[in-house]
Amino acid sequence: SLAAASKHVKALETAGLIRREVRGRVHMCRLAPGPLASAHEWLSFYARFWTDRLDALEGLLLTEDKRRSDACKGDDS
Repeated sequence: SLAAASKHVKALETAGLIRREVRGRVHMCRLAPGPLASAHEWLSFYARFWTDRLDALEGLLLTEDKRRSDACKGDDS
């Protein structure tokens, strides 16, 4: 609905993500790249952080799995 769309546009404007210019009955909205760049920077930092942490966890689990597998093979002898 128009009311719902207007509410969302107002929320984006309040958050500083868009700029709105009113020309009579026409509302022109423009993207404000600054806040999005800041959000992208923040998200990128945590994407790298969690990728590194999960890669380290994967390595640890693979090492532990191999160690247990080798230990089981040793018990069979």
